[in-house]
Amino acid sequence: MSARAWAGALLAALLLAGCASRPARTPQPVALGGAALAAATARVEAREMRLRAAPRIGFIGRVALSNGRDGGNGRIEWSQAGGAYRVVLSAPVTRQSWSLTGDAGGARIEGLEGGPRAGADVEALLLEATGMRIPVGAMSAWAAGTRADPGAFGPARLHFDAAGTLVRIEQGGWTIDYQAWAPGAAPPGGADWPQRISARQGDARVRLIVDEWTVPAPREG
Repeated sequence: MSARAWAGALLAALLLAGCASRPARTPQPVALGGAALAAATARVEAREMRLRAAPRIGFIGRVALSNGRDGGNGRIEWSQAGGAYRVVLSAPVTRQSWSLTGDAGGARIEGLEGGPRAGADVEALLLEATGMRIPVGAMSAWAAGTRADPGAFGPARLHFDAAGTLVRIEQGGWTIDYQAWAPGAAPPGGADWPQRISARQGDARVRLIVDEWTVPAPREG
């Protein structure tokens, strides 16, 4: 079995598991102006500063992937320190899994039949191995309700609801909808963190339900 076929089999094993629930309804953005828009944008900027200052960030949850033809669901664990990341995707029943590690220099997938695969472009590597487009370089930022690096993904447009809550980011050809937030969740500092996120670009879809965020306080000194 080829590496791509094995990955496809894993995705098939993930199908209809854990988070195969109906997509949540996305709150509709409204046009804010003046002080309301400035305050809402300032909250996003404060969250961005918090993430930049944290020694690492991570989340555990459930993910659903689709390319318009194939798709599947499973458990996901994401850990990131600066530009270095580790992602583990596993099927809840068979416990088959594969892991992705990388940084600015490239990425490596382990768990595929035939041995590890590596490449300089993580998104191209995943597309070739699994047939799925996954915006790895931006996903940790978008999952946390912040903008990804504009140097890599271009400028971002922020959209808010009437209460000033972030409900959508448009960046790099992707639309990221925030369908639920966890108020004052586990990370220290009392900040709200996204709980249900849906990202789409063309036929590509990534739906994420975060069960637990890990955002340690900045190092002192």
